Formats: sequence, structure tokens, C-alpha cells
Amino acid sequence: MGKQLIISVGREFGSGGHEIAEKLARIYDIPLLDHNLLDEIAEERGLDGERLREFDEKHKTFFGIRTVRGFSSAPEENVSLLQFDYLQKRAAKGDSFVVVGRCSEDVLREYDCMISMFILGDKQNKVERIMELFDMEESMAERFICDKDMKRRRYHNSYCEGKWGDSRNYDISINSSKLGIEGTVAVLKDYIDRRRNV
Repeated sequence: MGKQLIISVGREFGSGGHEIAEKLARIYDIPLLDHNLLDEIAEERGLDGERLREFDEKHKTFFGIRTVRGFSSAPEENVSLLQFDYLQKRAAKGDSFVVVGRCSEDVLREYDCMISMFILGDKQNKVERIMELFDMEESMAERFICDKDMKRRRYHNSYCEGKWGDSRNYDISINSSKLGIEGTVAVLKDYIDRRRNV
């Protein structure tokens, strides 16, 4: 696979996917790209980063939208396309990084150095994690998880051929509830290292 390493992390809300991505970024000493990539795009293009965040990971709207000279009248679509373009440019430059979400397993699928994973979890474990992180009651945490995952699914599926969370679209899918965060990271590190040595 060479020296370049791109790790794409898709995740269910509450699965610990973001924490796992952070740990993998530290292990391989490479940047983590998540919401922060909007700040880099904003600085690079002279745009308002806070304004971009309003439309981050929002699904594509199909009604009443026009495209003129490659630009859509839908701001959420333009923000997504800016992110996809940014990831493509970083990858084409030979950069290594971990990217969370942003349809990255699809956007960067042409790169042999990209390893894609999807982190899922058991419902009760996810609920308990969200209750603790956001100081929520159980019923509220359940609704929050359903809402966030629905939004992620709609966003992903409006831009990608493959469906969000479908194991066939990722190199590896893993349930973080079975081994915990540290155990899951260990399994993923082993998988990544084996792939890099092939």
C-alpha cells in the first residue's frame, strides 16, 4: 500500500466512532479531519466557517434546486461538494489522514491506501454512552440517537450509491460494544497494519 494512509470512519451515533478515530489518528500520528476541515476550507477560500457549519453533513435537497455552471442553489450541497473536493485534493497530494464521515469511503474509494471502516454498537450501550455524554434521560437519549442516525443515513445516501452502514461498502465493520473502545481500536490497528503489509 505504500506510505500514504487514509482511514475512513463511518459510525452510528453513540458507538464511540469519533473517539476511535481520534485514537487511530494518534497511533499513526496523522491528522484527524472532521468538523475542523470546514475551518480549513473557510480559510483557504475566504469563507465564513460558522456559516459552513450550518450546512455540514446535511442531505441533498431535490426539489426546487437548480444547478448552474456546476454550482447548486442548495447551500448544503455546495458545502458537501466543497468537503469532497477538499478530501480529494488532500488525498491526491499524498497526505495521510483519518476522516470521520463525509461519505469518505465513497469519495476516496479510488485510493488503494484508503481503509474504510464502519463502527456500530448495541442499542443499550449506545444509549448509556449518550446519556453520560449529554446528561440525558434514557428516553431522550434513544430519540437523539435515532434522529442523528436518520440524518446521517439521509445525508450519506443522497450522495453515495452504496447505503450508509451496509457492510459491503466498507473494508471492515465492527461492533464496538463487544470489545469496548480500547479493544476495538486494537482490532482495527491489527487490521490496518496487516493491510499495510500486504
